[in-house]
Amino acid sequence: MKRRLFIKKSATAAAGIASSSVLYGNVLSYRNTNDIINIGVIGSGNRGVGLTSIINTIDNVNVIAAADILPFRLQKGIIKSNSKTKGYSDYRKLLDNKDVDAIIVATPFHLHSQVAIDALDAGKHVYCEKTLAKGYNGINALVHKANKSKQIFQTGHQYHSSRLYTHVVDVIKNGLVGNIVAFECQWNRHGNWRRPVPDPELEKVINWRMYREFSGGLTAELCSHQIDFVNWVLHATPNQVVGVGGVDYWKDGRETYDNVHLIYSYSSGIKAKFTCLTSNAKDGYQIKVMGDKGTIIIDTKNAWFYPEVKKEYKVMSDVDGVSGATAQWHKEKGVKIDVEHLEPSKQALLDFKTSILENKMPESDVVTGAKAAACVQMGLDAMYNNEIVKWNSNFLDL
Repeated sequence: MKRRLFIKKSATAAAGIASSSVLYGNVLSYRNTNDIINIGVIGSGNRGVGLTSIINTIDNVNVIAAADILPFRLQKGIIKSNSKTKGYSDYRKLLDNKDVDAIIVATPFHLHSQVAIDALDAGKHVYCEKTLAKGYNGINALVHKANKSKQIFQTGHQYHSSRLYTHVVDVIKNGLVGNIVAFECQWNRHGNWRRPVPDPELEKVINWRMYREFSGGLTAELCSHQIDFVNWVLHATPNQVVGVGGVDYWKDGRETYDNVHLIYSYSSGIKAKFTCLTSNAKDGYQIKVMGDKGTIIIDTKNAWFYPEVKKEYKVMSDVDGVSGATAQWHKEKGVKIDVEHLEPSKQALLDFKTSILENKMPESDVVTGAKAAACVQMGLDAMYNNEIVKWNSNFLDL
């Protein structure tokens, strides 16, 4: 087993780690690499403002417009920008701004599909936050529009851009864990998830995540990242899902569950389990990839390999010019997979920039986003209807 499976360094981290995406066949030449990309952010909540702050750190990308129906959030979005940002209470007016080249869709989940479609119709490139769209109709409508468009479309599954995650996927495909037998994924937190409301009339506008009409709850907001990862590793979608959940801890009138437990089955026989709690944060975020030769455990910043037979395991090669250096071994954490990488959301936005400038298809495109979104909807249907939901070709018309 070679050292390169575990140590991967880049000299370009300060400027952003280069993308290895494939060319878009139908995208026309757009601009040269010295041009500035002007961004409009639709949705100035925590995620929209957070992405604005990251964009401020990226050269030649500026937020020049923001839209939100809540004045105090819109003002926050404007203040966070480094540019002279124009505010809009109606996102369609923002789309009329000819100086805006690309759109970040950071609205509540139920609005993703329509806002992204309108942005593509306006000739804007689109970075649409996960989960891509709500419901099979919304997913398919957006896929059809994006596939017919010459604009760049990227789904905001930022771990799909992480160079740590892409390296882990590579070593898994190169046989590091052997034959995959199961995935165990969790994203546990201890918190209400409810936000303060200055006016009772704004309850559903501000706490939209609590209501099924607007939200996919924990499955869409958190589990979707890990569902996307499993689909990515297996290069497949599941053939069925079972699940349970409930409003069992936070008895505050919410409709979406405060705990979810899902098992997705793939045609290969591999099972992927997903758990999300809001009343216990032990071990937080974690993905466990289990194979017959070993296990990889990934969190948001690190990855570790645990071989099945430790006494037969040894890694030696040249590391930083030192012959015979061995991989870092931790008796409790196995061998660290050490990859130089940026914060995933920044890397995702850098990839979006690269895709626009070089006419490249993002790795996290509308199709990968649609597959994860369909899996999210399957999971919601399984829990809400207490049934086994099988994959149906009608779910996605790709």
